[in-house]
Amino acid sequence: MRINQILRLYGIHYWNTLQGFRAYSKVLGIETSCDDTGCAIVDSDRNILGECLQSQQQIHLDFGGIIPPVARDLHKQNINNVVTEALQQAQVSLNELDAIAVTVKPGLPLSLLVGMNTAKELSKISRKPLIPIHHMEAHALTARLVDKNLKLPFVVLLLSGGHCLLAVVNKINEFLLLGQSIDDAPGEALDKAARRLQLKNMKEFRYCCGGQAIEKAAMKGDPKAFDLGTFMTNYKDCNFSYSGLKNAVRMQILKSEKKHELKGDEIIPEVYDLCASFQYAITKHICTRLQRGFEFIDRTKLLPEINRTLVVSGGVASNMFIRKHLNLVCDNMNFKLVVPPPRLCTDNGIMIAWNGIEKFNENLDIYTYDNLDKVDIQSKAPLGKNISQQVTDMGIRCPSGFFNKLFEQNK
Repeated sequence: MRINQILRLYGIHYWNTLQGFRAYSKVLGIETSCDDTGCAIVDSDRNILGECLQSQQQIHLDFGGIIPPVARDLHKQNINNVVTEALQQAQVSLNELDAIAVTVKPGLPLSLLVGMNTAKELSKISRKPLIPIHHMEAHALTARLVDKNLKLPFVVLLLSGGHCLLAVVNKINEFLLLGQSIDDAPGEALDKAARRLQLKNMKEFRYCCGGQAIEKAAMKGDPKAFDLGTFMTNYKDCNFSYSGLKNAVRMQILKSEKKHELKGDEIIPEVYDLCASFQYAITKHICTRLQRGFEFIDRTKLLPEINRTLVVSGGVASNMFIRKHLNLVCDNMNFKLVVPPPRLCTDNGIMIAWNGIEKFNENLDIYTYDNLDKVDIQSKAPLGKNISQQVTDMGIRCPSGFFNKLFEQNK
């Protein structure tokens, strides 16, 4: 039995007991789930005391994608520096911390191990408790760091390179999953499309990740130039699928390359229009599934009828075209849209530290420094309780022209 469980039996709050009833707490968070090495110190007054983030983006762009052993080696190379820098910025020592939080799931196993092992070492050295963090839960709750008025429950839409999830957040550790991607994630689809379009060979996109390149290129194109089709229209659920869109883009590229007799690194003339059309198709798909989710919530009364909020986070939430149209859906269905600042939408140590604060102050998932063997990584981890079948069983039909109408009215 963990020490916090024993203390709870006697009605004693863990962190109040160990810290002498301190008015606030400070947590160090470590993030290494994929290709960014992040560390931050956050307190319960929502102050970001110190932060350091080391990106591997350009290196992986040069490789054409994330190579797990390379990501691991770069994490090992950077982890001590980012922890030291975050502590120096915060002007605190390990002994002044209340806990150490670290991403342990889901993610690339080799990357997760670097962060977890470092966090365990720091916990043993400082004798501070360790708080394991679910990466997607951290993304979902980051908005509460920047918006102190954001109350539970709310709806969260997580859009990233590895995930696409729609869920109701009832409590810090209680999620109801309405839908998720059944194949690829939107960020992955954007990255692969950008790679196939060879956008990195264009000077203006040389230092952009795939999603950023698509968004910038789309600004110069016509979103209605190509009809890439609609997907999953016969599935009355909130799940997402991007493999069909990826294939549709690939076929258009092949058709254009053949038409113009292109070879090697030559860029298709329709590159801007195709980027705009691809971005439009992805946005339409997301908004259509979200619309059904909102309708399900209305019918089941999972949220109160007033002050309803949709939080959108994850790297793809930084796409302003997608964000604009999500906001239109929210306005149409009586929801308020909340999106963390772009730097907090992508992977970072701040969101891990904040999730650590939330758990620490609620006495959740706290392991003492002498009980760390029970903490381990998980490359795959579901988010909360999956109730997506309930959505399917309700058979909610959404008007086929809903998104097109919103788009035309708000060009």
